[in-house]
Amino acid sequence: MSTQTASDVDAEDGLTVTEEAADRAIALLEEEGLDTDIAGLRLFVQQGGCAGLSYGMRFDTEPEADDSVVEHHELRVFVDPASLKYIEGSVLDFEGGLQGAGFHVENPNVVSECGCGESFRT
Repeated sequence: MSTQTASDVDAEDGLTVTEEAADRAIALLEEEGLDTDIAGLRLFVQQGGCAGLSYGMRFDTEPEADDSVVEHHELRVFVDPASLKYIEGSVLDFEGGLQGAGFHVENPNVVSECGCGESFRT
């Protein structure tokens, strides 16, 4: 398992998490009763959607042995090796608003997205 902190990782090399995204995720982890010193948000890429790939997120109690663990603003984010190649350089943000508040991945590797924005191709 490799671990990187915000000072070790920037948007060019790994995954960056905005402060608002970290705050929202930590609040949700705490609501679930998870220990934020160990548990974290898993960000992954899976086959699916009209463009071929889509993002998935869930909370995990701890990282897997081969995960990369990125810490930003006290949030731990777990990324498996297969997903990392698709999301390197990305920024995880939280967008509020009346139409579609939620987490959003700004990914510089995306060459096209489907019309609804739920899937992508690199």
